[in-house]
Amino acid sequence: MKRIVAPTRRMSCACGRVRCEAMGPPIVAVVCYCDDCQEGARRIEALADAPAFRDEDGGTSLLVYRDDRFRCSSGEELLVARRLEENSPTRRMVASCCNAALFLKFEPGFWISAYRARFEGSDLPPREMRNQTQHRGAANELPRDVPSHRGFPPRLFAKIIAARIAMLLGR
Repeated sequence: MKRIVAPTRRMSCACGRVRCEAMGPPIVAVVCYCDDCQEGARRIEALADAPAFRDEDGGTSLLVYRDDRFRCSSGEELLVARRLEENSPTRRMVASCCNAALFLKFEPGFWISAYRARFEGSDLPPREMRNQTQHRGAANELPRDVPSHRGFPPRLFAKIIAARIAMLLGR
């Protein structure tokens, strides 16, 4: 039986000192408009010389990977956790060298949500859905390229649960 090798995608901060790798296909490629993603992005993009990472309409495009398929390959010591509140379960990881947002980690989740804008190359998987559009502030119409959901759709949870089961089974 021939085993198909999935791609390793690489990402880096704006100056290249922090580098990460994501192995295989993501759990999901999503655009999020939730209040937390919008506020977190505003705060990070307000840092000195921080590069923008949101889509034109304010959405946060993410490639979501299992923890066991994502790693920092260099510069991990330069990562700083940014939280909306002191006890927030979500840490947005920012490279202290250039204030570039790289990924967010929700505790106690088993996944990493990496910012699509930080990945290298043009072979990124297509977006699959937009969620939490009820919080979207843009005046223009939502793109119709993928399904849009006012909240978190059941399909998103199904993908996360399936990924957890595959992880537990060692697949």
